[in-house]
Amino acid sequence: MKAVFKGYISFGLVNVPVKLYSAVEARAINFRLLHKKDNSPIHYKRICNQCKQEVAWKDVVKGVEYAKNKFFPVPPETLEKLKPEKSDYIDIVEFVDANAIDPIYFDKHYFVAPEKQKEKAYFLFREVLQATAKIAVGRMVMREKEYVIAIESYKKGMLLTTLNYAYEIRDINKIEELKTAPKLTAEQLKLAKELINKLYEEEFDINKFKDTFAEQLKEVIKKMAKGRKIKIKKAKKLKKQPLMKALKASLEK
Repeated sequence: MKAVFKGYISFGLVNVPVKLYSAVEARAINFRLLHKKDNSPIHYKRICNQCKQEVAWKDVVKGVEYAKNKFFPVPPETLEKLKPEKSDYIDIVEFVDANAIDPIYFDKHYFVAPEKQKEKAYFLFREVLQATAKIAVGRMVMREKEYVIAIESYKKGMLLTTLNYAYEIRDINKIEELKTAPKLTAEQLKLAKELINKLYEEEFDINKFKDTFAEQLKEVIKKMAKGRKIKIKKAKKLKKQPLMKALKASLEK
């Protein structure tokens, strides 16, 4: 694996040399838009809304919409001055309990590894986080952006997670459908609990779950590319049933 960041975790007067590795590798199928006539990729042009002409990259500038349909160009030198200063340090600001951060704030995950094998400061930091069930919260600059981050012990090492800022989270109270809740009967709650207990597993195994659409599509593309005809069965549509009937039927399966 290739490290995406090299630097130090800094708390108090202690500096821990570390590397960050992306913890997640997206494997979704990337579709390209093709010309139906000859299967060639389609490219987009940069067209100006006003003059309706194609614009060369040398004539493109960055700007901000400060009012509806009103834009202000931001000079490159201004952007350069405003960018957060590059730093090799992950500055720890505070420590919180392991369950203190709402999962909605979690964004991207990175494995934290020591700069060198048997780095004592790294393993001491990891062991203390695990023993105290605490998460370190801090700040870092990566790829010209400032992040708030959380670091926790994870298996043999540590996991760093970038967090969404509070103002980036939408308000769930603005969802109209959640403003009033229906009354639930004791019988409905009883059957729902029984169904949960029926499907309960003591341990979660993510390996049981696959992206069936992606796997089937890859297989179909392989066969079609070889000139084979493919017959695909349509998925059965679920029939909507009254709640009590659906609960009882689920328990009988």
